[in-house]
Amino acid sequence: MTLTPRAVVVHRRSELEELVAHHGTRQQAEFFLRTRGRSIDEPASRHAALEEALATAEAAVPADWRRIQVEREDLSRFVFGPEDVVVVVGQDGLVANVAKYLDGQPVIGVDPEPGRHPGVLVPHGPGSLGALLGNGPAWLVARVEQRTMVRAVLDDGQELHGLNEIYVGHPSHQSARYRLTTPDGFRERQSSSGVLVGTGTGATGWCRSVALERRTSLPLPAPRDPRLVWFVREAWPSPVTGVSAVEGALGAEEAITVLAESDLVVFADGIETDRLTVTWGQAVTLGVAGRRLQLVHRDALDM
Repeated sequence: MTLTPRAVVVHRRSELEELVAHHGTRQQAEFFLRTRGRSIDEPASRHAALEEALATAEAAVPADWRRIQVEREDLSRFVFGPEDVVVVVGQDGLVANVAKYLDGQPVIGVDPEPGRHPGVLVPHGPGSLGALLGNGPAWLVARVEQRTMVRAVLDDGQELHGLNEIYVGHPSHQSARYRLTTPDGFRERQSSSGVLVGTGTGATGWCRSVALERRTSLPLPAPRDPRLVWFVREAWPSPVTGVSAVEGALGAEEAITVLAESDLVVFADGIETDRLTVTWGQAVTLGVAGRRLQLVHRDALDM
């Protein structure tokens, strides 16, 4: 039996909702801001834009589809189905937050405030949703651009995916200690601020920041390139730790391995609460993921 499509509308709490949650009431939040020379008008305006976009998304879902809304905080507990069409309403980073929980479902990124955000991963305005969803899941799948993802696998089988990057490092601000093995078999004991492995989508964010800071000549990948880059952050030279292997590229079949010599954590796309824990003696392997983000193209209606 084939299930009817389900529209999964993903969003995160607005700044206004977070303010109210922190201060108890809207009035107390407004007082807090006013006593610091700030106004609640901007977060209220942005909240209204998000609410309007969510209402538009709900109205655009075909009548015979199932539908559900999911907040970002609940993504790690939500089970996506193969028949889902995912509508992400928010900033570009929200697409990255949801990508690691998907496996082939088409994603429509919707910007609730067109012009305010870069709109790289949320290129669609709320008004285009009706036309996009009305054509059905098969039509959407035929109009996706596949974006490369990164995968981390522990030696006990646990795994984690990321759209932008995966970070391996100490759970606090202490140095991470480990043995790094590169694709050519080179091994080095290191002490650093952690290892960052990024995709072409992430090459405009954290990885680009690292690349610019160190003035590297390492070319960063494009979003659909089946290639990753990796950087060791602030490697520390000592009598027992080296700095010979601090950056490189990974092809589709290549990987680096980090063998823990201190407690480490692994998280993707900045979501530290959804992480893997690596204890002394465990190894984590990082490389190109087998799955891809299926992002509905910004020009889908013209294709």
